[in-house]
Amino acid sequence: MTLDDLKARIDAIEEGYEFFLAYAAQGLAGDQAGKADEQVRGYLRGFERALDGLAEAFRAHLPGGETGGRADAGASDATDAVLEVLRRDADASRALLRLVAAQGAVSSQLIDNLNASIHIRALLTDVFVLGEMVGV
Repeated sequence: MTLDDLKARIDAIEEGYEFFLAYAAQGLAGDQAGKADEQVRGYLRGFERALDGLAEAFRAHLPGGETGGRADAGASDATDAVLEVLRRDADASRALLRLVAAQGAVSSQLIDNLNASIHIRALLTDVFVLGEMVGV
């Protein structure tokens, strides 16, 4: 995976979250969402797709990874540990994204609660820290 591919995943996550913040602020009940409901579902799907294999995508660009160069054993162990955290956070976030997308109507309140999820926030923090480390 290229660095540009990884950046595209990060962008999809960030854009989704930013859209969710704006959607939550609209105060739409599920039955009022209409066309906005279609939009939010698109961002839910894009965010979810970006999570698939995200840890492996980062690994390729971190020290000791596929293209990240050689790392000492301590750095390699630390990289493995943080990527496992990222996998868990991505799995938890993916479960929430799927649950929200499976609803008949997606209200602003539901998206606001998704935004507030500790799993989504932890994932964003993981992505921002690792993104800084790989330069994206």
